[in-house]
Amino acid sequence: MSDSLTVYTILALFGCLLSGLLLSWLLYRNAEHLNKNTRYALTGARALIITTIAFLLFFPLLRSISYELERPIIIIGQDNSISVGAIKPPGFNQAAYEKDLQHLSEQLSSKFEVKIYSFSDNVESGFDFSNKGKISNAAKFIDKLNDELLNRNVGAVVIASDGIFNRGGSPLDDLNKLKAPVYTIALGDTIPKRDLLIANVNSNDIVYLDNEFTAEVQVQAFESNGSQAVLKVLQNGKELQRQSIPINANPFVKTLPVKIKASKLGLQKYTILLSTLPDEISTRNNSQLLFVDVIDAKQKVLIAAAAPHPDITVFKQAISANQRYEVKVAIAEDLNTLNPKDYGLVILYQLPVASNIGQLFLNKLKESNTSIWYILGAQSNLAAFNQFQNVLIYNGDASILRETYSTVNAGFTSFDISDSELKSISRFDPLLAPFGTVKINSESSIALNQRIGKINTQYPQLLFSSENGRKVGYLIGEGVYKWKLGEALDGSTESVTNSLISKSVQYLSVKDDKRKFKAYTLKNTFDENENITVNALLYNDSYVAVNKPEVNIQIKNENGKAYKFLFSRTEAAYQLDAGTLPPGSYTYVASTEFGNKEFKVSGIFYVNTIVAEYQQTIANHQLLGSMASQSNGKMYMPKDLMKILKDIERNDEIKTLSYEDRKYEELINFKWLFVMIMLLLTMEWFFRKRNGEI
Repeated sequence: MSDSLTVYTILALFGCLLSGLLLSWLLYRNAEHLNKNTRYALTGARALIITTIAFLLFFPLLRSISYELERPIIIIGQDNSISVGAIKPPGFNQAAYEKDLQHLSEQLSSKFEVKIYSFSDNVESGFDFSNKGKISNAAKFIDKLNDELLNRNVGAVVIASDGIFNRGGSPLDDLNKLKAPVYTIALGDTIPKRDLLIANVNSNDIVYLDNEFTAEVQVQAFESNGSQAVLKVLQNGKELQRQSIPINANPFVKTLPVKIKASKLGLQKYTILLSTLPDEISTRNNSQLLFVDVIDAKQKVLIAAAAPHPDITVFKQAISANQRYEVKVAIAEDLNTLNPKDYGLVILYQLPVASNIGQLFLNKLKESNTSIWYILGAQSNLAAFNQFQNVLIYNGDASILRETYSTVNAGFTSFDISDSELKSISRFDPLLAPFGTVKINSESSIALNQRIGKINTQYPQLLFSSENGRKVGYLIGEGVYKWKLGEALDGSTESVTNSLISKSVQYLSVKDDKRKFKAYTLKNTFDENENITVNALLYNDSYVAVNKPEVNIQIKNENGKAYKFLFSRTEAAYQLDAGTLPPGSYTYVASTEFGNKEFKVSGIFYVNTIVAEYQQTIANHQLLGSMASQSNGKMYMPKDLMKILKDIERNDEIKTLSYEDRKYEELINFKWLFVMIMLLLTMEWFFRKRNGEI
């Protein structure tokens, strides 16, 4: 009746029965109009009604038990990558192998539940022997099985592969989660064939114009001892350099540094090409493409001052450490010959001053849109400073200085200040700041606050803001050179002072993209099996993102073939999934109309040929054997694969499981009890009325 027939249940039922009998007896003991049989029948009916209703008040439970049988699941996974179809051992009969594997699945289906998959870069259901997969990812296949068949009765896994897995890591890591033996079918050939290949190319993704960068090219050769190879570097079909490679070992592995000069701006494609040898098993692995984004990112930074100061040297050294910046220092009247528009950032070291030095330059700077970093100190003319800009109002006297220590503002997010840097900054020597108060007139981001003695103040020491569309920064206090001296005394290997200056310069010199329409790919190069994704943003005059008008895009390949698409709308932007495209170079033009204006954006991207399946031609049967032995399975050659059927049938661990399903339900939910009670009440009422007892 309930989870078990407890004393409580028995007593409750007995008490309800006594109550029913007692109340029924009290009701019918003086029923003179009823004959004996009728009185006994109605007494029994009323006792049953009262007993049932009273017992239902105790919420009794009924337990039902059912059993469900689950047959073992046998999984068959066929490697559908290129290497399986391209490299076959002598005497291998592809048609016979396919027939045997399908026959194995049919035989297993008579006793087990069989699930069949084909895997390469994707995992698909059913057999696929086309061997067109660009990569082989067994770990992805195992992950899919773990996700779909978790806590299921997996009896065994049969994997047919050459063991060449070039994506997703080793499948050994997650194999034990299946808790089932793995039977592997060893495809491919373990005997090395004559082959020359480029195994890997390492290089920076971004380089600077006119700089020389190094690409590390790993060359491998098999069964080619005594041969001579030639490595070439091509750009747009033009040979940039070549070098001879004597192959003096078997197998042969060598990493060659190749120096290339970045002479053109934009995304550049270089072809690393190896000569071919006679009777090579594959020549598809003799070349690789290298994509490098060449940028002209050297920005000019001007440090302007009225007189020399040790701080200026510190700023120059810190900025010059980054090759992206070219630093110039101009003192006094030399400033008037310069044009502020030639620089991405101007650091005004204690300018303007009382003597009006460099006033002509300052007038030009005020009219330009160049970012400015103000540094205030004893030479600063605070009145002229307040008139020159409107972000800060400094009420004070520069002839009176006070020591201000640095404390990092925890809410600062414009750039990252690490925990180790935070500790170093708290130990910095104090700067000398003009005595007075600071009022901030616009929204600002404060990096450092001033600590005067032991008191943490809300006066800023280093802050950033914007003024008339340009970025501005402020450092209140001179004596940064003391920070460097302190680091030298501590023996610090990395300068936090340099890091803080460099990050500030980088933040101030990066120009905000104010274009109202932007369209860009997620990256510059895609593999041929990757979907091409393009994002687009459209802004109104208030620079609020909108997505009402339609956005079109036309993508063209090198031969002029055009693909036209329409962007989909997201919450406040646009996105396009153009699917996969054949390898090659592509240009795109995205366009839209908004507010009677036409907007267009163009760009370029490359689709790269995947050569991973050609870079290893020797089957890895050792890995397949490890997969089998680790899971108490066995490895078979293709001609013996039907033996797997007998091994699975003889395995006592592979058996049908019986699952017990217990269900508990409250007795009050059974509708037939309600019907029974109503029928008994109706019958009792009818016979009482008929015999004049009502």
